[in-house]
Amino acid sequence: MAAAAAVEAAAPMGALWGLVHDFVVGQQEGPADQVAADVKSGNYTVLQVVEALGSSLENPEPRTRARAIQLLSQVLLHCHTLLLEKEGAESLIGKKEGRRKKLPCTETERGSKAKRGNSACHRYQLVVHLILFYENRLKDHHLVIPSVLQGLKALSLCVALPPGLAVSVLKAIFQEVHVQSLPQVDRHTVYNIITNFMRTREEELKSLGADFTFGFIQVMDGEKDPRNLLVAFRIVHDLISRDYSLGPFVEELFEVTSCYFPIDFTPPFSLFQPPNDPHGIQREDLILSLRAVLASTPRFAEFLLPLLIEKVDSEVLSAKLDSLQTLNACCAVYGQKELKDFLPSLWASIRREVFQTASERVEAEGLAALHSLTACLSRSVLRADAEDLLDSFLSNILQDCRHHLCEPDMKLVWPSAKLLQAAAGASARACDSVTSNVLPLLLEQFHKHSQSSQRRTILEMLLGFLKLQQKWSYEDKDQRPLNGFKDQLCSLVFMALTDPSTQLQLVGIRTLTVLGAQPDLLSYEDLELAVGHLYRLSFLKEDSQSWVAALEASGTLAALYPVAFSSHLVPKLAEELRVGESNLTNGDEPTQCSRHLCCLQALSAVSTHPSIVKETLPLLLQHLWQVNRGNMVAQSSDVIAVCQSLRQMAEKCQQDPESCWYFHQTAIPCLLALAVQASMPEKEPSVLRKVLLEDEVLAAMVSVIGTATTHLSPELAAQSVTHIVPLFLDGNVSFLPENSFPSRFQPFQDGSSGQRRLIALLMAFVCSLPRNVEIPQLNQLMRELLELSCCHSCPFSSTAAAKCFAGLLNKHPAGQQLDEFLQLAVDKVEAGLGSGPCRSQAFTLLLWVTKALVLRYHPLSSCLTARLMGLLSDPELGPAAADGFSLLMSDCTDVLTRAGHAEVRIMFRQRFFTDNVPALVQGFHAAPQDVKPNYLKGLSHVLNRLPKPVLLPELPTLLSLLLEALSCPDCVVQLSTLSCLQPLLLEAPQVMSLHVDTLVTKFLNLSSSPSMAVRIAALQCMHALTRLPTPVLLPYKPQVIRALAKPLDDKKRLVRKEAVSARGEWFLLGSPGS
Repeated sequence: MAAAAAVEAAAPMGALWGLVHDFVVGQQEGPADQVAADVKSGNYTVLQVVEALGSSLENPEPRTRARAIQLLSQVLLHCHTLLLEKEGAESLIGKKEGRRKKLPCTETERGSKAKRGNSACHRYQLVVHLILFYENRLKDHHLVIPSVLQGLKALSLCVALPPGLAVSVLKAIFQEVHVQSLPQVDRHTVYNIITNFMRTREEELKSLGADFTFGFIQVMDGEKDPRNLLVAFRIVHDLISRDYSLGPFVEELFEVTSCYFPIDFTPPFSLFQPPNDPHGIQREDLILSLRAVLASTPRFAEFLLPLLIEKVDSEVLSAKLDSLQTLNACCAVYGQKELKDFLPSLWASIRREVFQTASERVEAEGLAALHSLTACLSRSVLRADAEDLLDSFLSNILQDCRHHLCEPDMKLVWPSAKLLQAAAGASARACDSVTSNVLPLLLEQFHKHSQSSQRRTILEMLLGFLKLQQKWSYEDKDQRPLNGFKDQLCSLVFMALTDPSTQLQLVGIRTLTVLGAQPDLLSYEDLELAVGHLYRLSFLKEDSQSWVAALEASGTLAALYPVAFSSHLVPKLAEELRVGESNLTNGDEPTQCSRHLCCLQALSAVSTHPSIVKETLPLLLQHLWQVNRGNMVAQSSDVIAVCQSLRQMAEKCQQDPESCWYFHQTAIPCLLALAVQASMPEKEPSVLRKVLLEDEVLAAMVSVIGTATTHLSPELAAQSVTHIVPLFLDGNVSFLPENSFPSRFQPFQDGSSGQRRLIALLMAFVCSLPRNVEIPQLNQLMRELLELSCCHSCPFSSTAAAKCFAGLLNKHPAGQQLDEFLQLAVDKVEAGLGSGPCRSQAFTLLLWVTKALVLRYHPLSSCLTARLMGLLSDPELGPAAADGFSLLMSDCTDVLTRAGHAEVRIMFRQRFFTDNVPALVQGFHAAPQDVKPNYLKGLSHVLNRLPKPVLLPELPTLLSLLLEALSCPDCVVQLSTLSCLQPLLLEAPQVMSLHVDTLVTKFLNLSSSPSMAVRIAALQCMHALTRLPTPVLLPYKPQVIRALAKPLDDKKRLVRKEAVSARGEWFLLGSPGS
C-alpha cells in the first residue's frame, strides 16, 4: 500500500518536472502558464515548483538560472493573491496528509488552534524565504535581474506582507541594481514595485526618511522613455502629496524632474498603431503629469520660478505656453513668501508676451497667469508689519499700462486694458484698486476725444471694468467703488445712446445693461432717462442692430426694475399701439405700419416680469379683438405679427409658473374665442374675419397655444383640458370670453369648413400636454379625429386631424386601448389607400401614424414603414412617399416634439436606418427604371439626416447609390444628396478618393443647375473636395479651374461667392504651404 501511494504521488511530480524541463531547457513558453494554472488550482504547490526547479536555480549557466527564476516569477505573478490567504496558502505550501475528525474534547480544540498558528507561520516563512531569495539574486548576473524583478513585483502585490520586507526589498534594489542600465520593460517593473509598496506599505517606507527619496532619485535619474516617465512622475507627486520626507534632497528631486521641462515629446507615427491607441503616450499626458509634480509644493518655488521666466522669454511657442500654464497652476499652492522675489521679473515677462506676441493663445495664457498671480497675492494672510505685495504689484501694473489707455488709436491700448482687467478680476481688493484708478482716467478720455470710433474704444474698455464689478458683492453699499462715478457713467452712457454711430450705440446699450445690473446703483431719475432712450431706440427698425440690442436690454432691465418700466415704457407702447391701430384703419403709409410692428415686438420683449405681463398681454389680445370686430384694416401679416409677439411672451413666461398659468388662462381662451367667432357663418361674408382662418394665421396661433401649454404643471393642465376638449366635442363655449355666437360650434359634426380648420388649435393644445394628464372623452376624440383625417373636402383640417391623432397615439400608454386605436387607424388607412378621392389623406394619416410609432419604438412601426415603402412604386403617391422619409427622420415643430412631452427615444434615427435602409437598397435594385428615383429620394432623405458617425462605416456600400442620386433630375434629391456628401468629403477622405473622377464630374455639372440652392451646394462640395489627398486631385486641377470660371459670372451673388471660394482653393492646390 505504501509503495502504491508513493507511485501515485510521484506521477504528478513527474509531470511537473517535465513541464519545468520543457521551459528551462527546451526554451518553450507554454509550460509556464500550465504550471501557474496548476499551482493556482491546487494541483501543485510553490514548494513543489521550487523543488522541481532544484538544480536549475543553482546552475552555473546564467541563462539557465534566469529561465528557472523566470518560471518561478511567472507562477508568483499568477498566484500572488493567494500567498497570504489561509486557504490559498495551503494550496501553495501543501496540505497536511489526512484530516482528523473534530472531537468534542478541549485538547482537540487546542491542537486545532496550534495547527492554525503553525499554518500562518508557514505562510509567512514562505514569503520571507522567497523575498530573501530574490534579494540575494539581485547580486546575480545581469541576465538574471529581469526575472528577479518580475518575482519581486509579484511579491510587492501581496497586500499583507510581513513587516519590514518592503523596506528590505527597496534597499536591496537601491543598492544592488543600476536601474538606468536596464531595458525599458525592466525599468518599468522597478517603478511598479515602488508604486505597489507606496500604496500598501506607506508607513514603513516613511520610516526610511529621506533615504527613500534619495534612493528613488538614483533610480529615476536619466530616465528617457515616456512610458516610464509617466509612472515616475506619479511617484514623485505621491512623494510630495503624501508627505514623505524629502530631507536635504529637495533641489535634487526638482532637478531630476525639471530637466524634462518643457516636454517636447512627439509620439512616433506607426501605420500599425491606431491614432487613438489607449496604450499610446501622448505629449499632453506627459505635460500634465510633469506639471502636477512641479506645482505640487511651494518648496520648488525658488528653483522653478527662474526656470519658468527663462522659458517664457524664449522663442519657442510651446515652451511659452507650457511655462505660463505651469505658473498658473503653481499660483494655486504658492503664497506671497514664494513669489515675493520674482514678482518684477514675472510681471515683465507677462507684459512683454501680451504686448508683443502674435499668438492669441500666448496672450490668453499670459492674462490667465496674471490673474492667478494677483489672486495668490490677494488671498495671502498678512502680518501687521509685513509689506502688502498686492498693492505694490498692482501699482507696477498701473504704472506700465495707464498711459496706453490715453491712446485709443494705438495698438497697445487693448493689451493694456486686458492686463488691467485680468488683474482686477482676481479679487475684490484688486478690483477696487484698479477700478478706482482707471475709471477717472477713462471718463476723462471719453470727453477728451470727440470721434465716435475713439469713444467706442474707451467705452468698451469701461464696460470690461464694469462687468468685473458684478463678480463681487458688498455688504456696505456705500463702499462700492462705482458709487462715486455713477453720475458721470450715466451721463457718458446717455451720450453714447444719442450718438449717430451705430457701433457706439451698441456699446452704450450693453453698458447701460451692466450698470442696471448693479444693485441699487441707478436712481429713479436715471431709470426714467434710460427707459426713454430705450423707447426711442426700439423704433429704429432701419438700424436693425441697435433695435435688437435695445429690445434685449429692455427685457433684461424690465425684470430688474418692473415698476419703472410699467410706469414709463408700457404706457408709451400702449399709446403707440393705439395710434398704430388708427393708422391701419386709415390705411396709412408703410412707415407707420413699421412702427406698429416695432411696438408689438417691444411689448413682448419687455414682458419679463409677472407684473408687466399682466399689463402687456391684455394690450396684445385687445389688439386682436379690434381685428375681429372689423374696426381696423388688417392683413394676415399683421395678425401673424401679433401672434409672434404672443409666442415670444409665452416663452418668457415659461421661466415663472405663475406667469405661465396667467398667460395660459388669459390668452388661450381669447384666441379660441376669436377663432370660433371667425368660423361662424355670416349673412354678409367679412374679409376681415376670414383673415383669422388663413393657413399662416392659424399656424401662428398654433405656435402660441403650444408654447403656452408645454410648461404647464400637470395639475393646471388637467384643469385646462376639461374646458378645451369639450369645446371641440360638445360645443361647450361657456369658458370663452364674449361667447354669444350666432350658431353652435361643431367642428366634428357637420361643421363648416371654417370650423373644421380650428382642429389645428385643438392639436396644438392636446399634443403639448404632459403625458400624465388624462384627456376626457379620449375614445370619442380619437374616433372623431380619425374620421376627419380622411375627409377630402378640406386638406388643411384633415392633415391637422391626422397630426393630432398621431400625437395622442405617441403619448398613449401601451395596452389594450392603444392596440384598438392602432387597429382602427390601420383599417382606415387600408380602406383609404384603395381607389377613391381620399387616397392622399389616407397616405398623410399613414405617414404621421408611422412617425408617431417610430419615435417610440413601437413594434407596429416596422409594418407601417414597409407599407410606406410599398407605396414608392405607386404611380400617384410614389413621389410623396419618397418625401415622407424626410418627415420620418426630421424633427417637427408643432407635434411629436420633446418640448411637447412626446415619447422620443434616443437614437431612433440610427434604429430606423438599421432596420429599413437594406430594404430600401434592395427595393431600388428590384424596381423598374421609372420608379428608381423614388427609392433614391427616400434613401437620400434618410442618409442626409443620419448622424455622420453612424453613416461612415456604411459609406463604402452606399456611396454608389448616393452618386447615382446626383444624376436624378429631381432638385430635391440632388440638394439632399449634396448636403449628405459635403461632410463626408471632410470626414472620410480615403473612401471618397476612390470615386474622385465621378465626384468632380457630377459636382461640376450640378454647378450649372437651374436651382440656385443646388448650384450653391455643388460649389460647396467642390470646395470640400480640396480636403482629399492632393496627389489624387492634381490631375483634375486644370479642368476644375476652367469649369469654375463659369459660375463666377452667375446672376446670384451667393453663387458667385461660393464659386470664388472654391476656385481659390483649387488654385492653391499643390502649392507650397497649402
